[in-house]
Amino acid sequence: MQNYPAKILVAFGEAIGGSKEIHDWLLKNGYPELAALSIAIRGSDEAAQWLLKNKFPHLAILDAAIAEDPKAYEWLKKNKYSFLIVFADACNGNAKAYEWLTKNDLEIFIVLAKKIKAFKDGQTFDYHKLSF
Repeated sequence: MQNYPAKILVAFGEAIGGSKEIHDWLLKNGYPELAALSIAIRGSDEAAQWLLKNKFPHLAILDAAIAEDPKAYEWLKKNKYSFLIVFADACNGNAKAYEWLTKNDLEIFIVLAKKIKAFKDGQTFDYHKLSF
């Protein structure tokens, strides 16, 4: 994820925030994996499956790690995705991950992690929205 231009990462952050317009822009301008990741983080299993099927398994696994799946962390570690482990930790509010990102001049990822954490923290279960 570190190889994306800053403006693309900013757009990704807006898509995480729920901007359909920015999501569609990412999709149509060569970043379908970030569009898919943004909605996978927001709860789309279909988007996570798309990532797996389209040669972006590390991003699907990142989504699972953000959801604090221990097996996802194991997979990332086994496949040497150290940065994604730090990013997932930051998305879960880990202070040491924030420190590492700051030390390595990756503040944009702190901004993204805080957006993801705010989204996660704002989720509540509403039994009225269950599908039958």
